[in-house]
Amino acid sequence: MPTIPTERARIQYWKTGSGPAVILVQGAGVIGEGWRPQIDELKDRYTVLWIDNRGIGQSVITSGALRIEDMAADVLAVADVERLHNFHLVGHSMGGLIAHQVALTARSRVLSLSLLCAFLKGSQGAAVSMPRLLTALRSRIGTRRMRRNAFVELVMPPAYLATVDRDQLCAGLQGLFGRDLADQPSIVMQQVRAMSKFDVSAQLSTLQVLPTMVISAEHDRIARPEYGRALAAAIPGSTFFEIPQAGHAVTIQCAADVNALLTRHLQVASPARA
Repeated sequence: MPTIPTERARIQYWKTGSGPAVILVQGAGVIGEGWRPQIDELKDRYTVLWIDNRGIGQSVITSGALRIEDMAADVLAVADVERLHNFHLVGHSMGGLIAHQVALTARSRVLSLSLLCAFLKGSQGAAVSMPRLLTALRSRIGTRRMRRNAFVELVMPPAYLATVDRDQLCAGLQGLFGRDLADQPSIVMQQVRAMSKFDVSAQLSTLQVLPTMVISAEHDRIARPEYGRALAAAIPGSTFFEIPQAGHAVTIQCAADVNALLTRHLQVASPARA
């Protein structure tokens, strides 16, 4: 579990597997372990690296405000320490914004880009609709069980939740999110503020020769599918997929579908390597 110093932070990351490198970048409020369904799928064919973004999990902010640009620099610092000349890059939600910045900063090193439940610009991820606001408020008030239930309603669709035991689901998600879902870490609001200030949408067309896949979830209340379609349209040549009956936590809820799309995209993006 290497820890590396970066500018105004100390970053914890993990690595497993062998083969071409794939770096997984998480979204707001989730530790790197949230990628576990993808890590286990990819590690037999790829060297998989995952990171706790600064300020969450075992990565620490030592000073200053949180910025998307700094989290992107953290990703590249991990790549440098691991001596990765190039790598595939996968980002979920806020991690998609971080991936935008990494790809724009170090285009020659990125073999492919996969953007899951992502946004064209950060303000979309920071925007709060009334239904989303009410659910978010419910995740902060009431009993611990009530708060857990409200949180999973934010990231999972009602039809799916009707088929599972919510208490068991919340218990299982605790390890992936790095916390009891009844607790909302203060870093989340800092991450949302950082997202609201980040917009490189006008530059994304320069990534037109970079193999890019955008995945949205049909019932995502945070990164709505129209955001994903707009993002795909902004990167010429990218492919777009919408997973039906899925919510924002699609990488967990529909792991098999996501993994199949990721595996195919990585193979097509670098057939000689993968």
